[in-house]
Amino acid sequence: MALPLTRCCRQASVLLVARRWCTSTSSPVAPATLRSSPVDPATLRSSPVAPATLRSSPVAPATLHSRLLLFLSQQFYDIDMFLNWSSRWKHGSLRRKNAYYAYTQSLYGENIATAYYILCMKGGFRYVSQSEWFRPGRWGRLNWDFLNHRETLIDEIDMSNTLINYRGMDNLVGQTSLRTLSLRGCPEVDDWSLTRLHEFQDSLEELDISHCPHITVGGLSALSHLKRLRRLDISSLPGLSSPGLVIILLEEMLPHCLITATGYDLSLRPEGGKMVEQGQRSDRGRVLEGSG
Repeated sequence: MALPLTRCCRQASVLLVARRWCTSTSSPVAPATLRSSPVDPATLRSSPVAPATLRSSPVAPATLHSRLLLFLSQQFYDIDMFLNWSSRWKHGSLRRKNAYYAYTQSLYGENIATAYYILCMKGGFRYVSQSEWFRPGRWGRLNWDFLNHRETLIDEIDMSNTLINYRGMDNLVGQTSLRTLSLRGCPEVDDWSLTRLHEFQDSLEELDISHCPHITVGGLSALSHLKRLRRLDISSLPGLSSPGLVIILLEEMLPHCLITATGYDLSLRPEGGKMVEQGQRSDRGRVLEGSG
């Protein structure tokens, strides 16, 4: 008789401790669950509960980051699905911005279509024999005076820090008088984009492709067609593994071009048994400035 009474007392004490622990947490356990799953006394004897765990400990409030993730998981059910949707939307928007302006070209001509594309991409340009630059104004407002230059070719184009890519280059290839092109800091310009520059091999004299993260040695080899090129800026291209060797190869391909390559960690190198310091201009027209 004493043994069943002892077991009942132990089960009652365990249920009491479980109720106190559940009420101290943020997710209480229903009493029906506790009644439906009795505790084995043998388990209680083999693994006694420590007194420190019996005392209720306050739960720390959820941080803003965790609450935001919880909200996103409740709204989208899967964070990966939301990230994939965001990536698809970004690529779709980039495709639409760099679409070929065939309809505008059919209505106003090739020069107006090129000018309109440049302004929509927040770039700038200058016509031949003119000093005025056309750029979008505040809040992206356009200066529609470029519609008066339907038959005028473009002399300089500045697409720095825009989202132009390989597809968008189709809107520029018709400018046979283009002398200066700046693609500085364009995150979407890659090796495929540089292969389209052969369209300007008879006119292009200055090219700036510095600070473009996706340009590698393979893309620079496509510049060999630009025989009239006089200035080339390849500064701060993270895709170049051996910038010193690349510059030497570019000098062989473009012997009359002044190559600017700054922002690289170029150390001292041996030449003719002596150590030659970087940062000086050579007789062949090379400008090197190491950052280290």
